Amino acid sequence: MHSRQPEPHSAPAAAADIPTREILGVPVAMVDYDRAIAVMDQLIDRRERGYVCAAPVHALMVAQDDPAMLAALRGSTMVVPDGMPVVWAANLLGERLGDRVYGPELMLRYSQHSAARGHRIWLYGGRDQGSLVQLALSLRRNHPGISVVGGYSPPFRPLEEDEESAIARQINEARPDVLWVGIGVPKQEKWMARMRARLDVPVMCGVGAAFDFHAGRVSMAPAWMQERGLEWIYRTWQEPRRLLGRYLTTNPRFVAAFARQYLAERRRR
Repeated sequence: MHSRQPEPHSAPAAAADIPTREILGVPVAMVDYDRAIAVMDQLIDRRERGYVCAAPVHALMVAQDDPAMLAALRGSTMVVPDGMPVVWAANLLGERLGDRVYGPELMLRYSQHSAARGHRIWLYGGRDQGSLVQLALSLRRNHPGISVVGGYSPPFRPLEEDEESAIARQINEARPDVLWVGIGVPKQEKWMARMRARLDVPVMCGVGAAFDFHAGRVSMAPAWMQERGLEWIYRTWQEPRRLLGRYLTTNPRFVAAFARQYLAERRRR
């Protein structure tokens, strides 16, 4: 199996003027949907290679224990505040974010944008190839004119080097402008960091469960739950075996870790 590590790189010029706030060591971009979309457009217009991470609490906490995950987040073009607790944390530190930039919603908005601008789309992820086909059909139905030029649902195991090289060739031959990655935290962040130098695509964006949501395999939490930071309850109800332990561990750890950061910053003032 491969052991390729992410290559060091400088941040793309497209993100040079984006303000960030460090939350638990991760530079989270202080952006809304429009600003995030503008950065993605600039990457495509300039043909700069970059990747975007949509970071909920779970991603930030994985990065506390996994140096490769932390490096992947810190090496990205932009880490957008995917969860409401991340927004609240930023605002407690003095920012004025009005809303999160939720990965599944960003995918919907940018897909509509891509249909209008003629961007070429590639899909990497999904539960299986059938789910990926459903996702592509859904995107074409909901965003008339969108150009989906390829996709692959990888197996639930690390790819061999020759397999990964073959996928890289397939993606590059399709010449996409946007590569949506939905293989879950932290695999998608590490994959984008590792593959950035091998792929010619300007925009990669990790959006986790968005593939399942938009393929119609899993329902999204009601808007009122999302707005109040209660989406984790809905998701746990849907997949208790997979998610209950994660949320019961991750959420209290985030509160404790952020409290330490908040108090440390107040003392420095």
